[in-house]
Amino acid sequence: TPPESGVLAVGSVLQKPIANDGKIEIGRTVKVTLSTDHRVADGVQAAEFLKELKRIIQNPLYLAL
Repeated sequence: TPPESGVLAVGSVLQKPIANDGKIEIGRTVKVTLSTDHRVADGVQAAEFLKELKRIIQNPLYLAL
């Protein structure tokens, strides 16, 4: 929606079954959705942003490095 160039939506943290080393465990998940104006940023840039956001959320100590 103008004048925004992008909107980031973050859902609540949910506990769900997750496969880990061949075992099923209960893990925490969160849904993150990004909508961008492709006149400002293309899909590659949006995907790179989400990849970096995931890395930081999973390993917050990276922010201190």
